[in-house]
Amino acid sequence: MLPRVHPRDSDVTEALAEALDRSVSDTDGLTGHTVVAYWTELGSYTQDDEQETWTSAQWAQHLHDPLLDAQYAASPQGNRRAIFHASVRLHPDDRDLSGAEWAEVAHRLARAAGIQKPGDKVGCHWVAVQGQPGRLDLIANLIRGDGTRQHQGPQLPRRLMEEARRIEAELGLISPRTSPDPQQAIQQARFAQRATRQTGTADATAQLAALLRQLAAERTGPRSTVRGLVEQAAHRLDHLPGPDSPDGAHQLELIARRLYGIQQDLDATAAGLLAVTPPGRARRTPHAMRATAAPASPGSGLAR
Repeated sequence: MLPRVHPRDSDVTEALAEALDRSVSDTDGLTGHTVVAYWTELGSYTQDDEQETWTSAQWAQHLHDPLLDAQYAASPQGNRRAIFHASVRLHPDDRDLSGAEWAEVAHRLARAAGIQKPGDKVGCHWVAVQGQPGRLDLIANLIRGDGTRQHQGPQLPRRLMEEARRIEAELGLISPRTSPDPQQAIQQARFAQRATRQTGTADATAQLAALLRQLAAERTGPRSTVRGLVEQAAHRLDHLPGPDSPDGAHQLELIARRLYGIQQDLDATAAGLLAVTPPGRARRTPHAMRATAAPASPGSGLAR
């Protein structure tokens, strides 16, 4: 189970669209198969006669509401990006988790991230979405119900990683390597030899496409590793004192997004070489939400 902390943002729709791998909409109802966990005080926040299933747009509104109430409360460093987004991926060879297991993972990671605390009645609005195979996304607004900002500290990535290791041990999941594989070069050489033997007269274009896909791979590609390090550096810099820290962190976040764009370009080029329609992996950026009033919220009977 590999956790990742995404760059902070002020637009919740972008994070939710990435989690769902589709645009946020006011027509697609998200059932308990997709929304596996959420803010424990949601029942007291909604009306009894409201609908049971929320659309993705209503979930986005729910997460966005504290920003409206707090007038975009800033952090001590002046950072107004309050949307927290973290995701975890299972190992490709892991078993499929049940809905109850995904919910358990979500609540434990929410506690590790500091966005859920037992007995906290005015905590962060958050939701956990299992919208893609083997992946869980945790999205929260760090502006609490009392208008203050939830601080997570520079140890957040380590806390999430440690909790992920404990969850793996308890659920019998595969733990990814946390350091470079000393056999990686040997394995790559063997893979190249095997590929040469197997292809024989195969089109060299397919080999080039496979190489580009390796470079663009989200879990194992070198650019993904670099992007992750840049994002972690941005997160740490954002919490350092000094007037230039927020600007520096923002520049690193922009660099990370450019690296992500390069990954997408490599993947698209590989798909073009193979002359096939690429799968719907491209990140969708919906129009920024412009909320003028709180919409109807779903009721307490929302499926878990």
